[in-house]
Amino acid sequence: MARRSLLLHSLLAVLLVAGAASGAPPKPLQERISSVLSPPDLARGFWGVEITSLSTGQTLYALNPDKLFTPASNTKLFTTAAALALIGPDYKFRTTVETAGTLDRYGRLNGDLLLVGHGDPNLSGRELPYDLRTQRNDHPIQALEMLADALVQKGVKYVDGDIVADDSYFAFERYGEGWSQDDLVWADGAPVSALTINDNVVFVNILPADRPGEKAFVSVTPFADYYHLDNRIITTPAGTGRKFFVNREPGSTVLTLWGSMPLDDPGANEALAIEDPAEYAAALFRQLLSRRGIVVYGRQRTKHTELATLSTFSVTAIAPSRGGSDGQAHSLKADQSIVLASYESKPMVDDVRVVNKVSQNLHAEILLRLLGRERGTAGTIEGGLEVLRGFLTQAAIPNDQYVFYDGSGLSRQNLVTPHAIVQLLRYASTQLWGPAFKSTLPISGIDGSLSDRLTAPRLQSRVFGKTGSLGGVKTLSGYATTDSGETVVFSILSNNSNLPPKRITDTIDQIVQAIVEDAPAGK
Repeated sequence: MARRSLLLHSLLAVLLVAGAASGAPPKPLQERISSVLSPPDLARGFWGVEITSLSTGQTLYALNPDKLFTPASNTKLFTTAAALALIGPDYKFRTTVETAGTLDRYGRLNGDLLLVGHGDPNLSGRELPYDLRTQRNDHPIQALEMLADALVQKGVKYVDGDIVADDSYFAFERYGEGWSQDDLVWADGAPVSALTINDNVVFVNILPADRPGEKAFVSVTPFADYYHLDNRIITTPAGTGRKFFVNREPGSTVLTLWGSMPLDDPGANEALAIEDPAEYAAALFRQLLSRRGIVVYGRQRTKHTELATLSTFSVTAIAPSRGGSDGQAHSLKADQSIVLASYESKPMVDDVRVVNKVSQNLHAEILLRLLGRERGTAGTIEGGLEVLRGFLTQAAIPNDQYVFYDGSGLSRQNLVTPHAIVQLLRYASTQLWGPAFKSTLPISGIDGSLSDRLTAPRLQSRVFGKTGSLGGVKTLSGYATTDSGETVVFSILSNNSNLPPKRITDTIDQIVQAIVEDAPAGK
């Protein structure tokens, strides 16, 4: 009996070795993900995961799927999906130069000259369509220059009135609720406006001086006159290391820079937010006109729609689109203005691609306000959110599964469940605009915010997903194709972590790897 038992154990050992050598079947997805999340340091944070088969709707894995999490830039999935669904991928923005005055035969414009924004986010040097990475040319104000040239061609030589930058298409509501003051100096927290030039930022270039002890060289583009520079950055000997800081108080146009820049430093370039986009545009446009010999006798000023003058109500039905390229001017003016020049954007889907590929906050906020202006009651945050809530009801997402305060995810007060994100992605896959929406998402190992993630040959191009990041928050949601050829929808949300960001990112990528390498559903 003992010999038989020993023989059976030996045979079992041989079979196990043979199985390992031939490639044992992968562990079940539940077991693999549980193993990934088992380290104690990860357990101190909060994790929410839902993975669902796109074809069958079967839930393959779930961890806290109905708990609310801070989504960070996964919020953009909701904003961009609603924009494509309700406004349409072919929508085009128009920026116009208008007047209620008259232009006489001597080139004298008797009246104000209005530069009117209708929400175009790409009056900048950004190259469109997006191709693997964001590319900018050397002409960040080319659109404004084209409008100024058009006025010269119209014969305008004198403006007896003011230069008015009109961003009243949206309410004067530059920042979202729950944004951190720390964000407002930088490009990530650039103020929102219907008249957006160069992403509402200036580029500050810092280079070391020729000798240690001298102030570093600091230059600003475009339109260096907008900010007053208080430069206190000192050049230090080679090899000493770079360390500098930037500060701008809210409401101020004074930039204070201090720190050190070593002699052998190649230099730094920072994108810093401007204070009032319309004010910036008015001053810049006046300068461009002056360079072309157009004399302006009036002053430069802005035209805003103050939030307190608007009332927004619940949306009971989705109104027909008023469009951006239907040949009409959409500024909030009672008088009938004459359009002297206009500039038309590329189709909106090109910008949605930028929003999702590189997680562009300002552009997402513009889309939210556009939803309110075009499909709701007003170009406000709340107007856009009302429309978004109606859209999510159509997508069968209960309103207790989310709460949004902005369109970009910069707000620390946004909350959403993994299940709501998965449901949104499933709904999008059934819609006519769904393929365009999916194509705007970063592709693993290829482009956007996933260009340097999931780069292994087995994972590359297998995931279309939207990343998200805030302090203590990392997220990734999207579509993945498994080794068996099945498409799954997933959402992975990590909150309240004090670990290094890379530790969380690597963990999320391990979960995605488990999804891709999993056996077919049900096996």
